[in-house]
Amino acid sequence: MRFVHETLPQRVRLASGEAAAAVAEEVAALGAERVMVIASTREAGLAATVTAGLPVALTYDEVVMHVPVEVAERARSAAAQARVDAIVTVGGGSTTGLGKAVALTTGLPLLAVPTTYAGSEATDVWGLTEAGVKTTGTDPRVLPRAVVYDATLMTGLPVALSVASGLNALAHCVDSLWAPRADPLNAALAAEGARALARGLPAVVADPAGLPGREQTVYGAYLSAVAFASAGSGLHHKICHVLGGRYDLPHAETHACVLPHVLALNAPHAPEADARLAAAFDAPTGLAGLEDLRGRLDAPRALREHGFREEDIPGAVAAILPVVPPSNPSPVTTENLTALLRAVWEGADPS
Repeated sequence: MRFVHETLPQRVRLASGEAAAAVAEEVAALGAERVMVIASTREAGLAATVTAGLPVALTYDEVVMHVPVEVAERARSAAAQARVDAIVTVGGGSTTGLGKAVALTTGLPLLAVPTTYAGSEATDVWGLTEAGVKTTGTDPRVLPRAVVYDATLMTGLPVALSVASGLNALAHCVDSLWAPRADPLNAALAAEGARALARGLPAVVADPAGLPGREQTVYGAYLSAVAFASAGSGLHHKICHVLGGRYDLPHAETHACVLPHVLALNAPHAPEADARLAAAFDAPTGLAGLEDLRGRLDAPRALREHGFREEDIPGAVAAILPVVPPSNPSPVTTENLTALLRAVWEGADPS
């Protein structure tokens, strides 16, 4: 057994009902005196409660999906004008992504308070979109110094969005099993993350206001993100980055629709990974377990329902093929990638 595994330095707190106190302690530990709070208008009330005890110098709410470059530039300019010395994000992946964009060029310390299961808070991956092209990279400056998970902040997340966001987290687990830097430690984290998500998400659907399902899903989402941060982007994420940036598709729903089709393509060529997923789902195969879970969750299936058009398929194929990771278990060709995207578009049975 030979591998090189990098564990990212980050403080993580899961404290249901204690977000405000935990965030205040983390900001004090940084010695910050002029904090920039980033939260969308939809999360404004929640953010105000979480950051009530902080020395807030700037509240910024221009949060846009896929972080357009021009939005990032405006946020950076606002941070400079307000002379902030730390950033606190309260929200989902787009909010965390904007905080990362500011940290990337300023070097300001970042603290994240997630309200979805996006996982961006646990990675050193940044993403910016310009002229329909989403560019991603890694940089230690964008890794949040601390993450505060509070499951009570997620009880108001609508069930449909909870499901899509949770399946986005599950995609981190699946991709981590064959991504460019996949290793046994990533696989162990991914398998436990998948197990937790497979148990937490149905509980969220059954009782959206209950904490047990939310906490289990948060736990799974964090593990999945840690695995993904180490393993890197596999085929699934390369596809979703192209689709999201090029066609402005909703992030979580895109991942939820694409995931089973990538698993169906790769699982026959990765029996050990498939066996791990099958065990996590307590199912005969990884795909059978995923499809059973998606059925119980009433998960998104057809990307045509979220803005992807049939005539977009050839252009998407041409954009994806050059970025297919060499580590992908299955050969990827124009023909099978076209078939995959057509199946995703129409919501066909991935098997």
